[in-house]
Amino acid sequence: MYEELERRLRRAVEAEMPAAPVLDILVRPCAEARFGDYQTNSLIGLGKRLGCDSRQLAARVRDRMDCSDLCEAVDVVGAGFLNFKVRDEAVARELAEAQAGRHLFFRKAEKPRTIVVDFSSPNVAKPMHVGHIRSTILGDCLARVFRRLGHRVIKDNHVGDWGTQFGKLLVGWKERSGAARMQGDRLAEMERLYKEVNQACESDPAVLEAARQELVKLQQGDPENLALWRHMRDVSMEQFEIIYRRMGIEFDATLGESFYRDRLAGIVADLQAQGLAQESEGAMVVFFEDDPELKAHPAIILKRDGASNYTTTDLATIEHRLREWAPDEIVYVTDGRQQLHFRQLFAVFRRWHPESKVDLRHIWFGSILGEDGKPFKTRSGEVIKLADLLDEAEDRAYRVVSDKNPGLSEAAKREIGRVVGIGAIKYADLLPNRQSDYVFSWDKMLSLTGNTAPYLLYAYTRIRSIFRKMEEGPEAAAAAAGLRFDLGAAEESRLARHLLNFGFVLEQVAAECRPNYLCNYLYDLAGHFNRFFESCPVLQSEGVQRASRVALCGLTARVLREGLDALGLETTDQM
Repeated sequence: MYEELERRLRRAVEAEMPAAPVLDILVRPCAEARFGDYQTNSLIGLGKRLGCDSRQLAARVRDRMDCSDLCEAVDVVGAGFLNFKVRDEAVARELAEAQAGRHLFFRKAEKPRTIVVDFSSPNVAKPMHVGHIRSTILGDCLARVFRRLGHRVIKDNHVGDWGTQFGKLLVGWKERSGAARMQGDRLAEMERLYKEVNQACESDPAVLEAARQELVKLQQGDPENLALWRHMRDVSMEQFEIIYRRMGIEFDATLGESFYRDRLAGIVADLQAQGLAQESEGAMVVFFEDDPELKAHPAIILKRDGASNYTTTDLATIEHRLREWAPDEIVYVTDGRQQLHFRQLFAVFRRWHPESKVDLRHIWFGSILGEDGKPFKTRSGEVIKLADLLDEAEDRAYRVVSDKNPGLSEAAKREIGRVVGIGAIKYADLLPNRQSDYVFSWDKMLSLTGNTAPYLLYAYTRIRSIFRKMEEGPEAAAAAAGLRFDLGAAEESRLARHLLNFGFVLEQVAAECRPNYLCNYLYDLAGHFNRFFESCPVLQSEGVQRASRVALCGLTARVLREGLDALGLETTDQM
């Protein structure tokens, strides 16, 4: 609906002022229903820019608009706002189109983009832990939203599988681990070895030198070390895949740092040849003398010992992605501590390839805190393994489901516990502003009240229960009404109007990479539905009204399911 109003508004502005920048004219849903359904403040800024009275401009544009078929009123308010009150008949037409399967209140992008989403990126030889949650969940959600809007998306897991830690791991593997230990949790054993050898390196120069020698042998292609490295990588990837399957996450590419190692020397040479990199204190460095923000933070691309680093590898990664996938946009999803790194990376790349039009975006996020306000860890101070966190989420959700609905079979309770538990973890992570820290609370995330995954999942199951009570299917009931929607009651009108804004919210999530917009939209949708259900009898009503209300329930369920799936959450028909 808002897109059509926006198109007509732009035509009216263009007719009134042919040279006006019409692409800056935007229509948005009203924050408060008392002002109408949609609103624009664009004419205020346009009037100021062109030196004319904004309110008078708004009135002239309003008079040129042809939207009597959509709106019962278009009011000029304040300094030049236009408020649009949409007709019930126009809302009903949108509902009927959605019911007929022509759309679900959103449409595919007219000009699809190719977008690479770089997220998760665990390190080989270490179990995934709580620190991987936000990148993994947020990155997957963004990819899902981009794809829903018709964009071509490549999900790339840039695994940390090449670096100085492998020298220490090789020493540990060869000298400190027995065959019996490797029969158990091999990933946990590798983590133990790394910690043990790393500690030994700090106190014994001979161990540190041995680790350096093993790393050199690996980098030079020593067959034994390469074989051990591949085995470590394979063990890690098997464990990572188990976690990803549990979370319902898939990747289109998993190219670790090792994939790019043969290209790194060439990149350093290219940067030197173009005069972008120079030697400084034995290292190769790119300076940013003309950039006030980066002037004091030069980017090292080759260390004193001749080793490359994250910047060099990331430059090679961009180059590969451009050659392989020709993306319009590359989105990096990492924590906020890497903001400087990505500012440096993007600045170096722009100088290295000034002709490139690719849009590089760093989507950063805050930390997860315990209820004591400190970084979220176990009671003993250890980092929480992601597998353990998922186990606890499923177990807690199982207990909640068992208390609420003890009559379910054991298998059903376990499955619902899985859906609710994993969903609660994801939703609690996506709900806050991504740039804020948030406090991890089991009680809050598993509550059936408030803005939580269980509350939304329960709203969905409530609608499904309506359909289970019907003798005829919801499609048959809607067909009997000839796809006519009766929005006479205030609560069904409010619910219907909220459904119309689903596409707008998806587009806002994609534009700003903020899934919390979708979380809040779905929470409001569930609230609108509950108020509608309490004040507007569905199965007890008759004729056109009954069919209309059944169809409205069906559309609400579809939007809830679609929205939850965009967040990465599964649904269940009962709880």
